[in-house]
Amino acid sequence: MRTRHVNLLITLIAVVLFSFSCFCISRMTQTSNQLTNCRNHISEFKESILRLKNKTERNRQELLNAFKEMKRDITKKERDAQNAVEKKVNALDTNETVSDAFEVLKFFFPHLRKVDRIYPDVIMGREKTGVTFALGISTVNRGNYSYLKQTLTSILSRMTLAEEKDSVVIISIADSNENYVKSVVDMITKKFKRQVTSGSLEVISIPAYFYPNISHAARSTDGSEKLESWRIKQVLDFCFLMLYAQPKAMYYLQLEDDILANKMYLTKITDFVHSITSNNWLYIEFSVLGFIGKLFKSEDLTDFVRFFLMFYKDKPIDLLLGDIFLVKMCTPGEALEKCIERNKHIRIRYKPSLFQHVGIQSSYPGREQYFKDIYY
Repeated sequence: MRTRHVNLLITLIAVVLFSFSCFCISRMTQTSNQLTNCRNHISEFKESILRLKNKTERNRQELLNAFKEMKRDITKKERDAQNAVEKKVNALDTNETVSDAFEVLKFFFPHLRKVDRIYPDVIMGREKTGVTFALGISTVNRGNYSYLKQTLTSILSRMTLAEEKDSVVIISIADSNENYVKSVVDMITKKFKRQVTSGSLEVISIPAYFYPNISHAARSTDGSEKLESWRIKQVLDFCFLMLYAQPKAMYYLQLEDDILANKMYLTKITDFVHSITSNNWLYIEFSVLGFIGKLFKSEDLTDFVRFFLMFYKDKPIDLLLGDIFLVKMCTPGEALEKCIERNKHIRIRYKPSLFQHVGIQSSYPGREQYFKDIYY
């Protein structure tokens, strides 16, 4: 009996344990399914969040692009409006400045006193001002020969971008031949468009009315008179260019249309000028040939032009430059020989020269020249 009760108890316990196990297994299965569903919901939620994020990012990017486009349009419109205003203002202000600079010509040439305003016929560029260096190049028709493109390539390619930004190269066409003027403008527009657009390169044309009547010498069959006429015109061409450049920069560098520049020439010029402790210099020579590579303070250019115009019929401009040096530096009563000897020691020349003359065909018709700077 007792054994029977024990067996019954054991059976009951087994049934209870079995039932409990089944219940636990059932609950675990349910829980597992719930966990699986939960994971699936979480995964779907993550995907939804990711899609939403991507969509939000796309919308944000599209919005940013729309804002950028709007900003570009507004900036362009403002820039166009500003350029239009500046162009009008500069056209007035610069012409006034240039006209004022040329007023000195009326003192020497009575025929110009009837002209209201003296200024170049053609101006191509942005009429840049407020820079450190203005580089002047006068050019005329040499027939089948031209060195201008080679010269400009050398001058502009050997500037740094910072130097280009802080300077302006001025090409002065001193020739009334319309075909030549057009060829120069076309060549520069095609080959040096970036420099023209930035304002670092300008082209001007000297008006025919500027020149006094020297046509009698030009028509003469006497070779010496033709050469004299050519030399006179050359002095006048340089004077016109110097007056145009004077309001633009702190320093003016005179070049010619048939030269090559040394590497880093403008950097060397800048460093050399800064190394001079005294500002009481008249001009600095960066080439020993003629009028090439002469650096002036722009504030002094009008005085130089006045001197050149007083004697423009007497000597070439490079010889007049030597004369003004003697006039400025020699003391009253001093023997000329002593003054010349003293000036040899105070004349500022940079060596080696930074510019080399390469043109063989002279701007004087039919004449060849083989001058070279031995210090280049």
